[in-house]
Amino acid sequence: MLTIGYIGNGKSTNRYHLPFSMNREHLKVKTIFARTLEKQEWERVPGVQYTDDLAAFMQDEEIQLVVVCTHTESHYSYAKMALDHGKHVLVEKPFMLTKSEAEDIFQYAKEKNLIIQCYQNRRYDSDFLTTQKVIESGKLGDLLEVEMHYDYYRPEIPHAVKQYSKYNSFLYGHGVHTIDQAISYFGQPETIHYDVRQLLGPGRMNDYFDLDLHYSPFKVSIKSSFFRLKSRPRFVAYGTKGVFVKQTEDRQEEHLKLFYLPKGHADFGVDLPQHYGILTYMDDEGHYHEEKVVSERGDYARVYDDIYQAIIHGQEKVIRDEETILVMDILEKGMEGCE
Repeated sequence: MLTIGYIGNGKSTNRYHLPFSMNREHLKVKTIFARTLEKQEWERVPGVQYTDDLAAFMQDEEIQLVVVCTHTESHYSYAKMALDHGKHVLVEKPFMLTKSEAEDIFQYAKEKNLIIQCYQNRRYDSDFLTTQKVIESGKLGDLLEVEMHYDYYRPEIPHAVKQYSKYNSFLYGHGVHTIDQAISYFGQPETIHYDVRQLLGPGRMNDYFDLDLHYSPFKVSIKSSFFRLKSRPRFVAYGTKGVFVKQTEDRQEEHLKLFYLPKGHADFGVDLPQHYGILTYMDDEGHYHEEKVVSERGDYARVYDDIYQAIIHGQEKVIRDEETILVMDILEKGMEGCE
C-alpha cells in the first residue's frame, strides 16, 4: 500500500487526481492539505482527513507520497519541503517554473534518495495511444508528418487577461500536454521551429502556438489556439502509404466534468464507434482501404501505477527526468518572443 497526501484542494486535486488514485486498491489517500478549510467548492471525500496544518501534514510518517496540486509558482517550495521531510513527490504540470528549477529539484531528490516526478497524465490519453497503435501497425508506411491539435473556442479567456505572464501562458498551461506526448514517444527532436503569439497584441496573454519538432525524415507539428470556433482533428498522422485521422479527443475529461467517475463505471472514458479514428491506406498490392480504428483505452490512473512501481518495487520511472527537463526547456524557449 502506498499512502498519499495532497497539497491543494482545488480542481486539479478533485477532478484530475482523486478519481484515479482512489480507484486503485494499492493506493490509500490519507490527507488533503488546504490553506483555507472554509472553502468547500468540492465535496469532502469520506474517509479522507482535511487539514490546514502544513507542519503536521509534512510530519505525518504514514504519508509516503506528496502530490503537489497548487499554482506553479509554489511547486518548487512545496516539493522541496516534502523532500526535506522524506516524502516522495508527484507534481502537477508544467512541473516547475523553469528548466533550472527542474534540474535543481531532480538533483535534490537524488541526493535524498527519493523520487520526484511530473504528473504527465496525458501520456495515457486514448487518442494518443490509438495514434501510436496505428503508427506501429505499419499501415501508414514510413512516417512523414504528425499533426497534434489542442484547440478551443474560448475568446473570453484571453480577453479577460490584461497583463502578460510567461508562466500563466497558453503554451505553459496547455502546450505542455502535447509537447510531452511528442517527447515521450518520438524522443528529442533535432530542431524546433517556434511560432508563439499574442493574438490580442503585446502585453496580453499568449493565446496561440505552433511548434514544429523535426525528426529526420518526419516532423511533428503541435498547434493550439483559443480562437478556433471549429476544432481541427486531435491527431493526424501521414505516411508514405496512408493517413490516420482521429477527430475527437480522449473522453476522460468529458466524463470527469459530468462527475461520471471511473470507480463503478466500466465504460468511463471509453470511445463510442462515432469517436473512432479513420485509417486510409494503400496496401502492398496497391489496394485502397478505409477503416475505423477501435480506440485504445485511456487511463490517467496509470501515472499512479507507474510511480507506485517506482517507489514500492524500485522500478525505473516511466516519466523520466530528462524528458521533463526537455519539456521545460522547450516551454522556456517558446516564450522568448513574447512580452
